[in-house]
Amino acid sequence: MKPIFTMTMQPGSKWSAHVGRGKAITLTATGDRANVSALLFHTLDAAERYNMPDTLKAQHTAYLTTGNVLMSDQGKVLASITEDTVGWHDPLSGYTTREATDEKYGKTTYQTQRNDWLRSGEENFKVELFRHHLSPRDIAVPINFFSKVVCELDGTMKYTSQETTERSVTIRTEMDILLVLSNTPHPLDPSGQYPDASIIVSVSDAEPVSELDSCVMHCDENRRAFENTWNAYALLKGAN
Repeated sequence: MKPIFTMTMQPGSKWSAHVGRGKAITLTATGDRANVSALLFHTLDAAERYNMPDTLKAQHTAYLTTGNVLMSDQGKVLASITEDTVGWHDPLSGYTTREATDEKYGKTTYQTQRNDWLRSGEENFKVELFRHHLSPRDIAVPINFFSKVVCELDGTMKYTSQETTERSVTIRTEMDILLVLSNTPHPLDPSGQYPDASIIVSVSDAEPVSELDSCVMHCDENRRAFENTWNAYALLKGAN
């Protein structure tokens, strides 16, 4: 469908917006070593938000790709991954901090470098959450889109380089959400060079979801979470 909104996130930039139910949000990387850290909250009640443990254990996975859903801490589906040309997105490793960014890439400040200073995921999240009346306490483990991290048998996590230039992932909103994005390095990326990949964000209307949708059919737990979501919205419609 034709995009209703398009913007470009430069390296180190941040963005947040309330996105209504039934939208398709496509993230496209313009270079390699791309990493977009994402947090999701329910627009109507930000206390309901993306929950990494429930998302992974319900779908028996340690990474995210097509067919997977992003579950809230109340057993509902905030969004689904409907298309993915990358194949592996990391939900485990967290986000970069100011201290780690300075140590890896060299100390920079806004006062000296202005808009060229190197931002961290933690700082970006704090700024965007504040704009929506949330606080640093609301930062949770994000999804790191475009990054691949393999869990070894001994429990260690290994960052694995993968091609991301012109690769994309599309999530479909199943609820009204607040989406918070940070185009900052993956915390386990071993490179000493700050990534330079911009991210194109495109939003369009999504096709209606059927009961035979691949994300619904992915596993029994997904179906139950979709049913919880549909029932919640049916009650809201009835109230109107």
